[in-house]
Amino acid sequence: MSDSPEGRDLAAAAPFTVADVELLERRCLHQGFFRLEALHLRHRLFEGGWSDAMVREVHHRHDAVGVLLYDVERDAVVLVEQFRAGALDDPESPWKLEVVAGLVERGESAAEVARRESLEEAGARVDELIELHAYYPSPGACDERVTLFCGLVDSAGLGGVHGLDEEHEDIRVHVLPFVRAWELLQAGRLDNAMCLIAFHWLANERASLRARR
Repeated sequence: MSDSPEGRDLAAAAPFTVADVELLERRCLHQGFFRLEALHLRHRLFEGGWSDAMVREVHHRHDAVGVLLYDVERDAVVLVEQFRAGALDDPESPWKLEVVAGLVERGESAAEVARRESLEEAGARVDELIELHAYYPSPGACDERVTLFCGLVDSAGLGGVHGLDEEHEDIRVHVLPFVRAWELLQAGRLDNAMCLIAFHWLANERASLRARR
C-alpha cells in the first residue's frame, strides 16, 4: 500500500458504490445495434449531501475484447486494417490499423471471443492468451468494458483479406516486424486505445516473452 498522502486518503475513505446513486428515470432515446439512454439521476457528494438532479446520456454497447497477436519466433505482430465509420472525418483516413477485436455475445467468455475473432479476422490460431488489462474506454458516456489480451501465434502464412460478409467486414491482415509497428505507433498511425495500451505492454514484456523460446 502506498505511503503517500494520496494513498492514505484513498485507503481511509469509504468508497462510493451504486447504492450512492439515486436513479430517478431511465429513458431509451434510440435502439439500434447499440442503445442510447437518458438517465435522470443524482448522487452523493464527496463533501456530504446529494447533487442536484441531472441528465446523463449513456451509450450502451456489448463488452469488447482486443487481441494483439504476437509471433515470438519472428518478433512480429499481426494487425488488421478496416474501414471505421467513427473515423470518417479523420484527416488522414477512416481506414485504421488495429489489433484484432470483437464484441462479447451472451454466454461467451472474453477468452473465447479472443480466439474466435483471431481466427475470423486474421486466420490466426492462438497458442497462448495472456490477459493484459480490463478497462472502460470512455466511462463518462459509454458502459462498454474492454478486456485486452496478447495472443501468441505463428504468423507464417498469415495475410490476405478476411471477415464475415454478413457483418460487412472487409479486413486486410498485415504481418509486421515489431520495430516497424512501433515506428508506426510513434508516427501516430496506431491511434486507438487498444493498440496504444497493448503495444506499450508488449514493449515492456517483449524481451521476457522472447527469452521463453
